[in-house]
Amino acid sequence: MVRNAVRATSTDVTDDGRTPMGTPSTSVKISVQLYTVKDAVEADLDGTVARLAGLGLDTVEAFDFVRRPAELKAAFDAHGISARTGHAFLLSDEITSPDGTAGALPGLEETLEAAATLGLEVVIDPFTPADRWQTRESVTALAERLNRAAAAAEAHGLLVGYHNHDHELRSTIDGVPALEVFAELLDPRVRLEVDLYWATAAGLDAAGLLTRLGERVVAVHVKDGPMREGISTAELPRDQVPAGQGDVPLAAALGAATSAQYAVIEFDHYEGDLFEGVAASRAWLAQHLQGASA
Repeated sequence: MVRNAVRATSTDVTDDGRTPMGTPSTSVKISVQLYTVKDAVEADLDGTVARLAGLGLDTVEAFDFVRRPAELKAAFDAHGISARTGHAFLLSDEITSPDGTAGALPGLEETLEAAATLGLEVVIDPFTPADRWQTRESVTALAERLNRAAAAAEAHGLLVGYHNHDHELRSTIDGVPALEVFAELLDPRVRLEVDLYWATAAGLDAAGLLTRLGERVVAVHVKDGPMREGISTAELPRDQVPAGQGDVPLAAALGAATSAQYAVIEFDHYEGDLFEGVAASRAWLAQHLQGASA
């Protein structure tokens, strides 16, 4: 075990059975973002979930769940899998595809209803483009919209959050990374999911960022790869590797993520067999998280 591994502790729970913000859960759950295996999920949902369960995982982070929550839940239930966090757009009305065409996104109520059906606890917006993180006014508008989503989510017994890439941290407002400005404007109910790879690619010390963000952090994305100039969401890297095999200081970051309840494996792209990559990352995490459960 690393000296500063995340330690499991006992905890109280709120009246609705949730862990209070800032209290470590009984154990940090090792999860995987289903975006990692999205092509396999589309081709064979049941077989893919069974294969993830066979790797020793009992927790996943849902992806593209709004269009078929009941189908996903049935597959998860059949193989002893649960999804407590999931990605869905909360801060955008449409998304632009690589060919430049725009498509409408599901509305907030539809998204929250699907999340409740699936059994999620936290719905996390996975991405907003860089141009919305350049000014205090635009960042304030994002925070206000997510705060409104938090109020709506409460009626469904849900929380909401945001997941970073590099651009929210490269952009600064009065010398402060835009994501941190955003965090200061959020309702106390709103959570953050910190992507350790993208935080490091943006030039930040991920452990220091996690310390500053404090108890808002409910989950971290665990991925690795060589750190070099030019890593950006503008052109996703193709040289990511399993956790512990690259340059991201994952152990130090995990040690600083004292409120995180989920360590979520993800690859944006992996040249090898994705399931072998997930298995290798899970094995590394199991060694580096005291009390981890997967």
